[in-house]
Amino acid sequence: MIYQGAEDWLGTESKRVLLFGMSGLGKTHISNMLREGGGWFHYSVDYRIGTRYMGELIADNFKREAMKVPLLRELLMTDSVYIASNITFDNLAPLSTYLGKPGNPALGGLPFAEYLRRQEEHRQAEISALLDTAHFIERARAIYGYGNFVCDSGGSICEVVDPDDPQDPVLTALAESHLLVWIKGSDHNTDELARRFDRAPKPMYYQAGFLQQIWAEYLAQHGQTEEEVNPDAFLRWGYARLLAHRQPRYAAMAAKWGVTVTAEEVAALREPADFTRLVARALERR
Repeated sequence: MIYQGAEDWLGTESKRVLLFGMSGLGKTHISNMLREGGGWFHYSVDYRIGTRYMGELIADNFKREAMKVPLLRELLMTDSVYIASNITFDNLAPLSTYLGKPGNPALGGLPFAEYLRRQEEHRQAEISALLDTAHFIERARAIYGYGNFVCDSGGSICEVVDPDDPQDPVLTALAESHLLVWIKGSDHNTDELARRFDRAPKPMYYQAGFLQQIWAEYLAQHGQTEEEVNPDAFLRWGYARLLAHRQPRYAAMAAKWGVTVTAEEVAALREPADFTRLVARALERR
């Protein structure tokens, strides 16, 4: 780790952290607090994916839909309108919409093969966006004068790395530049995330092998063909399995590559100094 202990962390003028864990446990809350409190550069992996690496794919998908409308088709063919996503740190809907959901096309579902293809595009984009963080650390310092840097990683980071491989290229690169901080949820947090997801299921990235496994299991259990699957029903059914799949991977990342804080500790943070003290305690616990 780049900080040898709490004293090293507290004394440095270049605090660099990467936050990871399930979406909804406080990564963006911390990142926004640090940015707004001053002195911290906020790098969002999902924003980088949706702009630098998948922005063109997202825009082209919008254009394909627009071409189905005669008026818009005519305007697009004459370069009379411009279509682009308005993705922000707080609104990643264009990226989620592009990833889509598998199942019945009448309910907005994608063919499973197409869904897998888009998942692979996301995997490659996420790896690239994670590896870009070292460049942005230097860019933030050289251009803006920021010594402190927070990387708000996506919930799927554990799906694109192998925490048990000491030579994993992504984790090795990240650990050389950041302190990796896992926000660990409790059983209560898990239940609340599941309830929240059930109200509004959203597209997300799955490790390919795991996705194919639960897709086949869902089809077998429900006796449905791919075209009969309700996309939201599948996502709701698979969410608890996804949480269970990710938890040991997050834990391994924290045990071998970083430190752990709890979602309850994160919820109590009010200012950047609180976060600095929390990370110091995490380093002491380790």
